[in-house]
Amino acid sequence: MSDPNQDFQVPPPPPPMAQARRPTRLLPIGIGIFVFGLILLVAGIANILPGGLGTGAAFACWGILLFAFSFIPLPETKGDDDPPMSGLQKVAGIFYEPTRVFRNLRAHPYWLAAFLVIAVVNAVYTAAFVQRLTPERIVDYTMDKLADSPIKLSPEAMEKARENAFLQAKQPIQRIQTAAKSFVAVFAFVSFIAALCLLGVLAFGGRINFWQALAGMFYAYLPIAVISKLLSLVILFIKSPDDIHPILGQETLVQDNLGVLFSSAAHPALFVLGSSIGVLSFYGLWLKARGLANAGQKVSSSAAWGVAITLWVLGLILGMILATLFASFMS
Repeated sequence: MSDPNQDFQVPPPPPPMAQARRPTRLLPIGIGIFVFGLILLVAGIANILPGGLGTGAAFACWGILLFAFSFIPLPETKGDDDPPMSGLQKVAGIFYEPTRVFRNLRAHPYWLAAFLVIAVVNAVYTAAFVQRLTPERIVDYTMDKLADSPIKLSPEAMEKARENAFLQAKQPIQRIQTAAKSFVAVFAFVSFIAALCLLGVLAFGGRINFWQALAGMFYAYLPIAVISKLLSLVILFIKSPDDIHPILGQETLVQDNLGVLFSSAAHPALFVLGSSIGVLSFYGLWLKARGLANAGQKVSSSAAWGVAITLWVLGLILGMILATLFASFMS
């Protein structure tokens, strides 16, 4: 009898799975920033660099963060994807064609240009604010309010904190370090928001890569940062310094919201609630939802809006709680 399986052939092995691409360029950058942070840290401990302890710790943590991020896979791209837009095209386009920018980020989630613009405008406004109101007024006001807050320090610790805060606001080398640390703070904050967006999208049944969420959030924040800081710079030099709040004014001086209806001293929680209801607030909310819907691989409009509104509500609740606990800083 003939073998019934004589025509059987062993199927070929499956093709090897393509290894996910990773942002390997972040690896040496992260290591370099970490080493730079360690140098600043040692210089601060040895009292060679004033303020180097905090700056070095911030940069070391930033380097560790970038090192860890270098292992997060990039999104899979298709052959028919549009070519990547330049940083200048995305920075300009986010103001008049945000949907196109966010869709380009789906395949090319590059965020450096947006990060630099946000960090620079924040640093410039902070430096101008301190120069306009003077370090003495800002530090004295902050320390006086700290004494009335739930954070109770001994007189010696309070005097030491006042001295350190004054040096940080007065010395040029420490002001440069403050600006440098603000870059770290911006990156860490947006990374945290991007992680929450990633979890939120997954909870709503969507699919988005971390780098898509990170790039989308950077470009969603960019117009708000540029508009609010530039307008605040104009207001800063038009208004009298005596009419500017030394703490609340550090973020923005734009009054485009319902916060003007409430006294920050008498009703701090209502002031925060009103401040969250305004033109720029809703514009930023729309940009976040638009960014998630177009930057992710599979994110419906309802899921994007659900995540954006959830984050807005959580931020509002946190702000109202902090305003209530530290009401002295609002007066």
